[in-house]
Amino acid sequence: MNSLIERTPTHITISLFRGWLVVAAAVAMGIVFGILYSWSVVKAGIPEAWGWSNADKALPYSVMCIMFALIMVPAGRLQDRFGPRWVVLLGGALAGLGCVIAGVGDGSKLAYVIGFGVFTGIGVGFGYSALTPAAIKWFPPQNTGLIAGIVVAGSGLAPVFLAPLTSWLLNRFAVTAATGIVKQGVSQAMIALGVLIWLVVGALFWVIENPPLGFAAVPGTHDRRTFTLQETSWQRMVRTPQFWLMYLMYFAGASAGLTFISVAADLGRQTLGELAFLAVVVLSLGNTLGRVIAGAISDKIGRHLTLFAEFLFQGGMIGALFWVSKQATGNGLVILAVLFCVGLNYGANLAIFPAACKDQFGIRYFGLNYGCLFTAFGLAGLVMPLLNGLIKDMTGNLDMSYVLIMGMMGIAALLALLSHYSAFSRSGQTERG
Repeated sequence: MNSLIERTPTHITISLFRGWLVVAAAVAMGIVFGILYSWSVVKAGIPEAWGWSNADKALPYSVMCIMFALIMVPAGRLQDRFGPRWVVLLGGALAGLGCVIAGVGDGSKLAYVIGFGVFTGIGVGFGYSALTPAAIKWFPPQNTGLIAGIVVAGSGLAPVFLAPLTSWLLNRFAVTAATGIVKQGVSQAMIALGVLIWLVVGALFWVIENPPLGFAAVPGTHDRRTFTLQETSWQRMVRTPQFWLMYLMYFAGASAGLTFISVAADLGRQTLGELAFLAVVVLSLGNTLGRVIAGAISDKIGRHLTLFAEFLFQGGMIGALFWVSKQATGNGLVILAVLFCVGLNYGANLAIFPAACKDQFGIRYFGLNYGCLFTAFGLAGLVMPLLNGLIKDMTGNLDMSYVLIMGMMGIAALLALLSHYSAFSRSGQTERG
């Protein structure tokens, strides 16, 4: 009787409404959990009186990225066990608290490292670990990529909202010293951003919930291109070749974006002059659209074929970026086009891989499983910028970095094809059995 009720048109309509409500709340919270994108603006406003070196200014952001990636594993486990609502609330509380700690520290490097780096990093990890699993459970498997793409698009939009807001806050709380030097209100801006996180998450966390027990997503035609394994625990998952193929591909896809997005943005600023802000806007737009478009395409043609196309496309864009960097005078429109495409491909990874993880290893342990997979992204963020810096120090240019990333994109494309045909083979054996 319960299964019949789950499939009535009225129930389906109500469930879809609740599902889209979860998606909308997740997008809104994803924007404020994208607080890490405001750091470049905050960093630029740090006054010389604080005595911070360039390395000091990079440290809170680096610590935050590391904590964000590492906490995804235990946060995913908590999400699987206790549900998404309280994990999101905890994430919002910690993320906001970290910003407030940094602001109250008033120039203390330790306060920024512990506050923004550790507390906010952990909070963001808790938040992200719960938003996507909660949303995709309300929709049928045929829409997993689209829903995952829409949810993670929230963080892609973060620079569009948070960067100008942070800039406004810095100027709003700025003070002019007796010497005439303007000191931007970094501490007050950090506190205000922390309060904003508390307000948004506090207002919306109650919407984030899993479907009721026994809920059946809207029935749809089975897609033979998507092979679904039984529910797999993380212990079994890490012993499968499929996981490590995905891990290597995620590392490669993240490496391309994390290594060259800043390079592309710098080229844009050098070329565009007063219109340099367009570089950030176009990059953010590509990053956001890539998540939604790639997620939707992967629902139609499969995750691995979409990754294959994305890796080849990204390799071509890195080659185009290499060519542009060698030109004496850059064309602003060309730079913007390359920026958009690099962001498009980078964002695609953040939609396809959570959907692929769910397809391969099920939904029951999705939070923890994707947390394990996401460490590939964190590892890329830790290793590749450092390697890129070493290459520049040793050779005086980034030529080898371009060649290395293009080679990684080619290998990743081959791994995507291998994963695709491996999935087809397993699917055919299952059906014949």
